[in-house]
Amino acid sequence: MADVVIVDSGVANLASITSAFRRLGASVTVTSDPQLVREAGRVVLPGVGAFGAGIAALRSGGLDQAITAAVARGTPLLGVCLGMQMLCKGSDETPGIAGLGLIAGTCRRLPDGVRVPHLGWNAVTPQSDRGLVATGVAAFANSYALRAAPPGWIAAWTTHGIRFVAALEKAGDRILACQFHPELSGAYGEALLERWLAGATGAPAAADASSAPGLLPRIVPCLDVKDGRVVKGVQFQHLRDAGDPASQAALYESQGADEIVVLDVAASAEGRATQIETVTRVREGLRIPLTVGGGVRTVDDARRLLAAGADKVSVNTAAIERPALLPELAANFGSQCVVLAIDARRTGTAWEALTHGGRRAGRADAVAWAREGSELGAGEILLTSWDRDGTRAGPDVELLRAVLGAVRVPVIASGGIGDRGHVAEAFLAGADAVLAASVFHDGDDDVGGIKDELSLRGIRVRR
Repeated sequence: MADVVIVDSGVANLASITSAFRRLGASVTVTSDPQLVREAGRVVLPGVGAFGAGIAALRSGGLDQAITAAVARGTPLLGVCLGMQMLCKGSDETPGIAGLGLIAGTCRRLPDGVRVPHLGWNAVTPQSDRGLVATGVAAFANSYALRAAPPGWIAAWTTHGIRFVAALEKAGDRILACQFHPELSGAYGEALLERWLAGATGAPAAADASSAPGLLPRIVPCLDVKDGRVVKGVQFQHLRDAGDPASQAALYESQGADEIVVLDVAASAEGRATQIETVTRVREGLRIPLTVGGGVRTVDDARRLLAAGADKVSVNTAAIERPALLPELAANFGSQCVVLAIDARRTGTAWEALTHGGRRAGRADAVAWAREGSELGAGEILLTSWDRDGTRAGPDVELLRAVLGAVRVPVIASGGIGDRGHVAEAFLAGADAVLAASVFHDGDDDVGGIKDELSLRGIRVRR
């Protein structure tokens, strides 16, 4: 019998959680067979996307009854992100649809006063040291959450606009439910999964006791990939080899990267899909979020990337050519999985959005396209200044501020990063994350050094 049975309901990116347990030496079975779930030694219920679609998927295959039966016989259960929400009574995301009811509470949408989805790293603070969850910083991707802990549960908390439940434990019923993604939370999350596997009681000392609530700015190395190799150029041209994607991703994680982006820079221009093998190899050794883009034209394209190990998919050319792609992706995978990449080129006092790797004009007004894209379902904007790409001349702060003022979703600033001051400049302008490539690939700086500088400037970062 496998150490861990992961429920495949069709609404989860399973590669990340599977890789995490296998790195810990656990044998893993991924299944949609209710009988295997009933008989499992440990059950994991992951999930992404919409509450109603997730519950419908569970019920259509009898997995809902299998999960509740497993819990009734004392089987340890781990619910992750949407998996945790589906354990609740219901969610405002899909009113009138009942959840599994193992947690007596209803998930509410996060307030409008902050950028939603809640994407990135935030503090986790347990109310007790009697549980598995330690104080630390974890990776979140959610728009809905529980605002109160039901009686009889040990809660951990975080804050984004309001205080909400980051995790719940019920030792007697052997249930651990995490709103964050432990499989994407680096060493902190890996240690939590290991304690859950071992059935440990009592969390260890705080991993980062000084962490204050609130999303932390993200440093995001970008791997532009062509033919399975990392490449880099200037304004998307004159590409040079910059290494192996899996090795580079692992290196940047070891330096403290908060997320990795892999973009197949030739996929759209060549009319083909992103290379799945590259995504699989990168995911196998990675413990932080992974965004993948290039050549995503359909829901099935995105599903293949998520199955290979992506946590979010980035779309550019196909979304401009067919904007309906954005709501289709959001309906299937949730807006927190959908990144709208915009390559913006200055045209006098405004910017146009480019397609096909910067080769063609797509939309006359990039700022208006960012607003429209977020309204259609994109949960994050990856904003690249075409004029600054590869130049190391600093971010286009005017462009960044224009887009930040137009949308209420997180924005990643990209293009022109050449030194630590440029990173700080983008964050001070309001960016939620900063993406860079040349400065890392050429060995001129590293993530840890940039974070040291940001800390000295009073900008909070994940250590």
